[in-house]
Amino acid sequence: MATLKAQMNAAGAAAGTESAPLIEYRVEAGVAVVTMNDPPANTYTYDMMRQLDEAILQARMDDEAHVIVLRGAGEKFFSAGANIKMLSSVGPGFKYYFCLHANETLARLEQTPKLVIAALNGHTVGGGLEIALACDIRLACRDAGKIGLPEVTLGVLPGTGGTQRLTRVLGKAKAMELMITGRTFSFEEALELGLVHDIYERAGFMQAVMDYARQFCPPAKAARAVGRIKRAVQSGNEMAFSEALALERELQQLLFTSQDAHEGLSAYVEKRVPEFQGK
Repeated sequence: MATLKAQMNAAGAAAGTESAPLIEYRVEAGVAVVTMNDPPANTYTYDMMRQLDEAILQARMDDEAHVIVLRGAGEKFFSAGANIKMLSSVGPGFKYYFCLHANETLARLEQTPKLVIAALNGHTVGGGLEIALACDIRLACRDAGKIGLPEVTLGVLPGTGGTQRLTRVLGKAKAMELMITGRTFSFEEALELGLVHDIYERAGFMQAVMDYARQFCPPAKAARAVGRIKRAVQSGNEMAFSEALALERELQQLLFTSQDAHEGLSAYVEKRVPEFQGK
């Protein structure tokens, strides 16, 4: 039996790993744009997930990044999920650790106290939807593709948080129906279900997403307050009510010590528009 290290090397070769970065990172006017860069399908391998993990940490620590936008390269796919060619080339042990790391990466994205927006610029299926579900806001491109969790058609389940996050977004009955049928559907239906938050026209899609993201950046918004609201909701939702209230109080106390809280309260008293700095 090949060692896990040998399987990692074989998986990279099977997936056709290139020297070009599989994840691109840039900051534009306060918005960190993270791009899954393996078109056309932007399927993720262990290498891509490691680079995504690194980009999440980079955005978390980057004082110039107030909001994160996650997108797929090209126009056909946000992401089609895990690279099946890679998975077919490795053993059960590698598959387990690969899925474990992917879960840890998406949990880190979900817990980062900065708003994360998924720009669904194309098909968003399988693990691609699981990535999008770990984001806070999902904005879709009109008529750009399908969305869904079709893993059951491969004889497996959505194993990167899909069974849990989809249930928390849509409720048990609808989430189970979608997963056991493996049905993919339009972004318009996803909007009706509440799975995506809005749909923008194809022309100027990314510009519209960036305009949406910038409303949560200084000076318009206190980005730290946005991030702590996210933390209170994400973590508090998994706690007992009394513990969640305690978390809320602690996060509020942290915000009370910020420059932006002082600015917001002063602006209210002085009847002027606040100018937040993200501090």
